[in-house]
This record gives sequence, C-alpha cells and structure tokens, in this order.
Amino acid sequence: MDRFFARLFIKNYEDTESPEVREAYGKMAGIVGICSNALLCAAKIGAGLVAGSIAIIADGINNLADASSSVITLMGFKLAAKPEDKEHPYGHARIEYLTGIFVSVAIIIVGVSLLRSSIEKIIEPEMPDLSAVTILILVLAIAIKLWQTFLNVAVGRRIDSLTLKATAVDSRNDVISTCCVLAGTLICKYGGIVVDGWLGLLVAVFIIWSGIQLIRETSSPLLGEGPDEEIVKEIIGITKKYDGVLGIHDLVVHNYGPGKVFASLHLEVDAKGDIMATHDMVDLVEREINEKLRIEAVVHMDPIYVDDPVIEKLRKELEDIISDIDGVESFHDLRAVSGPTHTNIIFDLVLTPGCRSKKEEIRELVDKKIKGLDPTYFTVISFDTAYTDLDREEKRCSTK
Repeated sequence: MDRFFARLFIKNYEDTESPEVREAYGKMAGIVGICSNALLCAAKIGAGLVAGSIAIIADGINNLADASSSVITLMGFKLAAKPEDKEHPYGHARIEYLTGIFVSVAIIIVGVSLLRSSIEKIIEPEMPDLSAVTILILVLAIAIKLWQTFLNVAVGRRIDSLTLKATAVDSRNDVISTCCVLAGTLICKYGGIVVDGWLGLLVAVFIIWSGIQLIRETSSPLLGEGPDEEIVKEIIGITKKYDGVLGIHDLVVHNYGPGKVFASLHLEVDAKGDIMATHDMVDLVEREINEKLRIEAVVHMDPIYVDDPVIEKLRKELEDIISDIDGVESFHDLRAVSGPTHTNIIFDLVLTPGCRSKKEEIRELVDKKIKGLDPTYFTVISFDTAYTDLDREEKRCSTK
C-alpha cells in the first residue's frame, strides 16, 4: 500500500537516500495521518457523546493528539529538509529527531490523560448507553489504525526515519487502546459489567511506558550514539579493497541527521611508498565511501615502517602486554625514535568506552613492562577511545 501511494505522489520514490524524496515521504505520511486521525476523532467523540462513554471520548481525544502529532511530523520533515546556512553548516536534518521526541512526549501526555480518565471511571463506574453504530465505529477505527501502523512502519523502514517509527508505535498503541475500549463496550453491553475503567488503566500504563521507551530511542542520536555496525562494516569493507591499506583505526562517524553523515578515519600505509600514489589511493577511498554510502569521509594517512625488525618485535611485545590489561582495546601508530641515550617508543592506546582503569595507572603499567624489555626505552603514550565495536577486528588487520 505504501508503494502505491509513493508511486502516485512521489517522483523518484525509490531514491530514498535523496533528501527531497525523504521529505516527500514524510509529507505523504503526515497528510495521511492528519486526515485519517481527524476523521476518527470526530467519529469517536460524536459516538462517545451519544453513548455517554468516557472511554470512547478519551479514545477520540487520543486521535486528536495523533492528528497533532502528524502535523508535527509534517513540519519536522519540512524543516529537516532545509539546506545548510551560516548558522547550521551541517544542515537541519536533526530536526527530524526532535520531531520524534515531540511525538513521543505527545504519546506520554495522551497516556497520562487516559490514565486519569480511567481512574475516574473506576471510582465512579457508569453504564454507558451503547448502540450497534458505536460498536461499528470502533471496529472501523481499529481497521484504519492497523492500516496506519503498517503504512508508517513500511515508510519508516524505507527512509530510516525514527519519527515515522515513533508514529507507527503510536498507531499500534491506538489499536490496542481501541481494542480494549471495544472489549469493555461489549462486556458492558452483553455482560452488564462496567470494566472499561480497568481496561483503560492497563492501556494507559502501556502507552506511557512505550512513550518513555520512544523518547530514549529518538533522543539517542542527539546524545551521540555509536554508529550502526552495518555502516562501520561497509566503510571497512571499502577501505580493505585497496592494496596499499595496511590497517584502519580511529574510525569516527558523526550523525547530523538522516542523509547528513560524516566520517573520519586513519589508514596505515607503507612509509616507504610513493607519497603521490598513496595520496591518490586515499582520495579514491574518500570518493568511494561518499558515492556508495553517501557519507562525507575525511581520511588521514599514517605512515608506518613495515619491515623494521625493532618495530615488529615491539609490536608483538606490546600485543602481549595490553592483552592482560582490562579496558585496553588495541594500539596503533607505533614508532621508535632513537637518540644517543634513549629511544622514545611512541604509540596510541585505544580504550574501551567502559574502561574503569585510570589512564595514569595504565600508562605506568605499560611503561614499566616496556622498560623491562630495554631500560633505555621511554614510552610516549596517547589515549584514544574505541568509538566502534569493530576496532578489535581492524587491529588484527593492522598488525598482520
């Protein structure tokens, strides 16, 4: 169904990496949400007023909040597609994440409102005057909300939109909510037992919990979450294809919103190689990452001495040393600078994000073990953080 609408209203609908196409998908989902939720809101509130059912009226107000969320979604995609300007050189794509947070907050507000209404209904139960028309309206509402859920899930996956995924969860919650209202309605009508307050209470707790989970998910990119493992694998796969790449480290991916991703990484290359040829290779790596992944990449080349017996021996010794240190992921940029009285052993240690050891303690421990190899060795250690989970794999590549 989503492809049917996409073919009708979106030019080049298959190019989901394009900012213009993403905006068009967002507009389509927003307009569909506004129209369908406004219709459901009017129908439910009207049916609830006629039947005297607080649960049905509350469910209708829920749809009014959904229509408002769809307006926010529509505005969010429009603002996120704005081009770069002087104040925002990386664009405005992160507005989409903010939109997702707004939708999540709206879900929680609706849940709290339903919770309050349900408690009132439990304290003062009242038998509503229900009709076949009211039941039919609720059944149709469930069907429409199911369709909305599937539409938002499909479009959200297609353009990788947290906002639409949040909207899909909201629609799913509405299905559950309306099903509970319908169940309570049927029990009231045919069983003579007023249970819609208790059912509403359970639904409200579920809605509030899902809203909190959505806030955590949609705010994570704004807080600087780690890059997706598939993206990291693809970047590494591209760089490994080039024969001149001896190792990869310090891969950092910055997400400024959908379609606005930047990456930087260091490539280890032979120090004795042709500098112009190596620079040409680095340019090709940057270009391929940009063209295939739509990621603006900046590649720094680190020259290393491949056949130096001193470096190779130190490399093996250092691998053994750090293997016993908790929280140290790997090392790179190993160099030895000799002088008349001592040799500086220079390298970077990569720490895991959860490393609890103090850097000075690690520095002293490693320095002591390096000096055990040769008293004239002085260590010069810098510390990095492993920003991806694949650093260990890449260090195996770089130390072959």
